[in-house]
Amino acid sequence: MSTDPAVLPSIAIIGAGSMGGAILQGLVRSGLATSGVTVTNRTRAKADVLAELDGVTSIALEERPHGNAEAAASARVVLIGVKPAMVPDLLREIAPALRPGTIVVSLAAGVTLATFASILGADVAVLRSMPNTPAVVGRAVTGLAPGGNATDADTAVVRRLFETCGVVVEVPESQIDALSTISGSGPAYFFLMVEEFTKAAIGKGFDEAQARLMAEQTFIGAAALLEASGEHPAELRRRVTSPNGTTERAIAVLETADLDALFTEATDAALARARELAAG
Repeated sequence: MSTDPAVLPSIAIIGAGSMGGAILQGLVRSGLATSGVTVTNRTRAKADVLAELDGVTSIALEERPHGNAEAAASARVVLIGVKPAMVPDLLREIAPALRPGTIVVSLAAGVTLATFASILGADVAVLRSMPNTPAVVGRAVTGLAPGGNATDADTAVVRRLFETCGVVVEVPESQIDALSTISGSGPAYFFLMVEEFTKAAIGKGFDEAQARLMAEQTFIGAAALLEASGEHPAELRRRVTSPNGTTERAIAVLETADLDALFTEATDAALARARELAAG
């Protein structure tokens, strides 16, 4: 085994669907998962696609019904990627197979650390995570909340894992649901803005292809500028907004919508729903 602290230990992703699959892609790209990655999916077809990735062992549960337990037994870090309602039954299935010192990481929204501890036992190191969909292109924001039995070393390993597909924000579990309303749901807010900007361009006489190109690349370019410059977004906005110019007139209209209150209300609504889901 490598002594390089950046190299990751053996990993299992149980339920490598869209999010688990995105994280898997990051792991493979990083070259850090040299101890191997085992993944499970229900069907042979899905398993075959993932089996083509370098260093990945892919299990189809329709052929190997005990594949989840096999995957869990093979790994030092086990990611739980099934749907939230399926998590308790899955934990009961894999609990006997977990090796001493295994780290269990939840990808499931709304399933608490207390739920994991009640099934796996309080001595198992568990962390809750909340990645978002840009993990697919290596630009995720992942919220990470360590459980009480997760050591600093455990957390560091899991942080390295998620850093293969983006950046990590460590928070207490009490803030995970709030984080989900910003980074978790945030891509949808962004896509909505692009949709509406595209409609505005079409309304100005551009065809759909032109409108999409202008809208999408304007947002993508602005995000790239924000990242590259290191400037506060308010400062970059000021530089575009010439006094008495066209942009200033447009910003004045947008400000009448009270965007501050609107985004607060929207994220509060998302938080309320997250808490409803967590409560069952």
